[in-house]
Amino acid sequence: MKNTRNFLWMIPLGLFVTSPVWKPSVAAFLKPRGGYDAGLAARAGRLQQSFVMDSITITLTSKGIEEWVVKARRAFTGKSDRELGMIGVDALYKGKNEPITITSSRGTYYIDQRHLILIDNVVVRKPKAGEVLYTDLLHYYDAGKMVVSPVPVDIKGPRFSLQAGRMDYDLSTDGYDFSEGVTVEL
Repeated sequence: MKNTRNFLWMIPLGLFVTSPVWKPSVAAFLKPRGGYDAGLAARAGRLQQSFVMDSITITLTSKGIEEWVVKARRAFTGKSDRELGMIGVDALYKGKNEPITITSSRGTYYIDQRHLILIDNVVVRKPKAGEVLYTDLLHYYDAGKMVVSPVPVDIKGPRFSLQAGRMDYDLSTDGYDFSEGVTVEL
């Protein structure tokens, strides 16, 4: 038993002494093959992820306060994964004074710009005021809190009816700007 124990310390010593002989071949065997291709890594970073979802809910907040809840029956990526297409859109703007509901057939949300576009059969309802706005195209720019309809709008209220070729609405001041052939019936 004493002889065997004396020989155990010789194994690591033998590996250390013979390492100049076997170390280069083991290192060559373990060396990664193929090298590094910077172009391949850059292309992999630009790949986008595409998806289609049966329903989606987007919540927009400002200064920690939830302002918008946008729901869609169907959602999918657009030209990039930072562009979200939607079908069957229902949106709720919680606002300062009153909630505003918006429905449309289609929509697009640009994530980086926080820009919401609603297209086809857009209906905006202000229930407290009893007003309903109809248009075919509506843009919401979150940075400036602006709602813009560059196409004709039709607003029906309890005591008036308004048609205009264009509308800008500032959510922060609750101010409207109508242009291009405004007609009002009281």
